[in-house]
Amino acid sequence: MLVKMGNHDHHLKGLLLLLLLLLFFFFSSFPSSSSCTSVTMQDGLPFQQLLSTNSRSFEISGDMFVKDGLPFRILGGELHYFRILPQLWKDRLLRAKALGLNTIQTYVPWNLHEPDPEMLNFNGLADLPAFLELAHELDFLVMLRIGPYICGEWDFGGFPAWLLGLQPPVQLRSSSHLFLNMVDRWWDLLLPILAPSLYTAGGCIIMIQIENEYGSFGSDRVYLHHLLDTVREHLGNNVIIYTTDGAAVENLENGSLQGCGVYTAIDFPTGSDPSSAFALQKHYNPAGMSPPLSAEFYTGWLTHWGERIAQTDAASTASNLDHVLSLNASVVLYMVHGGTSFGFQSGANTGAFSFDFQPDITSYDYDAPIGEAGDVSNAKFQAIREVMSRYVVGTLPDPPPLPERRAYGLVTMDMLASLFDLLESLSQPPQGVSMDWPVPMEQLKQASGFILYRSKLPASVQPGSKLSVVQVYDRAQVFVGNSSANRMYLGTLERWSANSLTLATAAALPGSQLDILVENMGRVNYGPFMGENKGITEAVFLDDTPILGWTAYPIELNDISKITSNIMTRRRMYEFGVEAMTSDPDLAEDLQVGGGGPAFYRGVLKIENSQKSADTFISFRGWTKGVAFVNGFNLGRFWPSVGPQCTLYVPAPLLHSGDNELILLELESLTTATTPTVQFVNKGDFTCGIKSSKELFSHKNLLALCMTQSHSLEVHI
Repeated sequence: MLVKMGNHDHHLKGLLLLLLLLLFFFFSSFPSSSSCTSVTMQDGLPFQQLLSTNSRSFEISGDMFVKDGLPFRILGGELHYFRILPQLWKDRLLRAKALGLNTIQTYVPWNLHEPDPEMLNFNGLADLPAFLELAHELDFLVMLRIGPYICGEWDFGGFPAWLLGLQPPVQLRSSSHLFLNMVDRWWDLLLPILAPSLYTAGGCIIMIQIENEYGSFGSDRVYLHHLLDTVREHLGNNVIIYTTDGAAVENLENGSLQGCGVYTAIDFPTGSDPSSAFALQKHYNPAGMSPPLSAEFYTGWLTHWGERIAQTDAASTASNLDHVLSLNASVVLYMVHGGTSFGFQSGANTGAFSFDFQPDITSYDYDAPIGEAGDVSNAKFQAIREVMSRYVVGTLPDPPPLPERRAYGLVTMDMLASLFDLLESLSQPPQGVSMDWPVPMEQLKQASGFILYRSKLPASVQPGSKLSVVQVYDRAQVFVGNSSANRMYLGTLERWSANSLTLATAAALPGSQLDILVENMGRVNYGPFMGENKGITEAVFLDDTPILGWTAYPIELNDISKITSNIMTRRRMYEFGVEAMTSDPDLAEDLQVGGGGPAFYRGVLKIENSQKSADTFISFRGWTKGVAFVNGFNLGRFWPSVGPQCTLYVPAPLLHSGDNELILLELESLTTATTPTVQFVNKGDFTCGIKSSKELFSHKNLLALCMTQSHSLEVHI
């Protein structure tokens, strides 16, 4: 029905249009899941205005950080609580204070705090609340990088490996429903723990970083906004939330959250022009809200196995730092102290291809001004301290005396038993898991360590047959034979070199036991290959036919004490004749023969009761590759045959008066024919290996590798 409208009707129509426009602008002012304009508290006060009303406040105003109403410059240092024994936290923090620092920045690794679903860990190295309390006592402010992704040369970039076992497969660092549910569950536990430590609540946390350099990974705005909303829901607006990205337009476009009350911080290569970087940073913060901050000023660099130890010039580092500070900028030294990636927590990188694998060494010294074991006598510490002294008020405090170090000398190592003869003690479950095809660790709920796949050589085997693994992550030792007397080592398969072996006549025996021991050498923590499964992920072929019928034995080595206790009990029984040799022939044979890997060795470091334990280092010259445990604590991987790391750092708190048990899992044969020993020395050594930089993991085998991996293009099981 058509109705003719007069002048009055036109006025009414105009009022209705005006009302609709007002309603549109009113509702559009609320932030959505993909956009936001401002952040307000429940009482309606803007974020910055509300902070100004508190007795304790940390805010941004006039392109400055403002603490309790006064301008404040962040002189920070990155230091990871989880890479330092808690007994040494205070020592390392006091050394950072001697550099003139007032702020500590640290990551929060999800995988350390929730190693299994809904099983939380805030003990020992993971005692974050205790670390925050200590930092507060020492008058440090804290910038907390809660992830969920952290990178940091840490295994899987801080993600727990159990995420990879979820079905359907989880899409990391995305707004996928499954991934966000897992992050929400984790942060619902973490964030309430952090709330009492906020600066405005009387604690030390001034800033919370969400994600980490996300702009160089993706552009999922819904994901970033979800992280922001979750933090605000738990912590309110009484803390500055920030993002950090490389100072490049694409990174900042994808990684920053403009218009949401989120501060955009940047990092850039040491030696580049900081003025240009800070000018770019201003484009991604509101006017007056962009205090210049280099959130990662690199004092050194990381090192992979097979490379020369990373070192940077002290004078150049200090000069570049002075340039940044001369611009009235804030800075965080990455790292001020690196520490150690104990256990199996060191991560890995890759090149353009997955097989261009670059695992990180155990030490995270990073050539930082405070060395792995606390050393500050180096030129870099002195040069940075001199620069910092020009930008702080008053005299810098002296660092505490260096903890005592001691060269305890030689310790003889006795072979305990072969790894193969201890599978029931090592594996969970003890009997292994039966399967038609090999499956990766993640399907067996295994996070790290080793996995042994056992099958039998098919009847079709013959001399010259080729045994190949479609994909092995990361390094596999292959054996044929079912006892120590006839077990034959065939060779090693590595993801960065060959993935096939040719069987000699002596090994080509139908029905013979086939063992493939795979080592997880660290999950990729950065780049497109994050989220790889570990172990054997597809098929094992004999010539062109897949081998069926396997038993997998997960070997995580989480509790070495039970294993060694079992070994020693059996050894004593055998030595005293209680256990007949025929009742356990493999063990008896190993005890008599000795030598050869993979095998466990045990030694005892005796410390006199009158002595106080001191820091020390274990030298592995003469050994090949493996894992070391001191009094049940996993020190990490050693690989002196490749280098550059020859020693593992042993902090004094791991030792005690009396007998200290050292357990080594040596994966290969020793390089010395004499009685196996290790040497406890008083300093670290990074001169091992005969490989030049990146030679071990180079591209020289690229063509051969592509050819040997042809099965992976055809078969996906």
